[in-house]
Amino acid sequence: MIDLHCHSTVSDGTLTPAELVRAASENGCTLLALTDHDHTGGLHEARQTAQTCGITLINGVEISVTWRGNTVHIVGLDFDADNPVLQKLLVQNRSGRIERIHRIGEKLAKQGIHGAAEAALSIASNPETVSRTHLAEFLIQQGYVRNKQQAFTKYLGHGKAAAVAHEWATLQDAVEAIIQANGIAVVAHPMRYHFSATGKRRLLEEFKSYGGQAVEVQSGSSGLNDRLNYALLAERFHLLASVGSDFHAYNRYSGGTLGVCPELPPICRPVWEHFRQSPISRPD
Repeated sequence: MIDLHCHSTVSDGTLTPAELVRAASENGCTLLALTDHDHTGGLHEARQTAQTCGITLINGVEISVTWRGNTVHIVGLDFDADNPVLQKLLVQNRSGRIERIHRIGEKLAKQGIHGAAEAALSIASNPETVSRTHLAEFLIQQGYVRNKQQAFTKYLGHGKAAAVAHEWATLQDAVEAIIQANGIAVVAHPMRYHFSATGKRRLLEEFKSYGGQAVEVQSGSSGLNDRLNYALLAERFHLLASVGSDFHAYNRYSGGTLGVCPELPPICRPVWEHFRQSPISRPD
């Protein structure tokens, strides 16, 4: 039972790091990475709880990246959380979040929706990592949309009425910062990006050229076809394979089941076999 991608209240999840670890343990998880957005502030609490639950906790983070005008996410795993290069990049990424939320709020006000930015900041358990997800929650609560998907397709997504472009870290900077911290860089949930087949290949090629090592073959509730397709891509680009629930919360979009991910296809080389702790070996 392995889960290398999930979120706590340090970013846009609704469980504290301790609650998240305990819930994963109850689901039978033995290897977990907490990957909050642009923040490693929950790792200490998560590790303390993991030690009492018998879970091996791996340092994790999910970094927002701007690549060719699009936002993609890069997960860092098994890194030194105190590395100054990585922490400087994370601080820089977080610094623009609140400004962006206020700019989106101004656009929503022009659509007759007032108080969105203030509400999002109050919903966010950590204002440093406030995101469009918190704005979506406000829109749902106020009855402007039925669900998160509609919030993005109507207001918040690229090209929509309240969209605000934002420059995150570059792909190169994110990957190199993770490597500088002795970690493994992973392309998160590639099946969610609306790129052509050529675009996805270019992303993986460029990612690997900077030293990236892995790709999520299983993410959230993605199905068998995605798992097989990305297993083949991982093999083609000589990338390690990772898995993650992308869990955020109960009772709303939360990805897959916390702490539980399907088995990788046999052709995959699991990323966890390359962790410095080497907590789990794949059975013969």
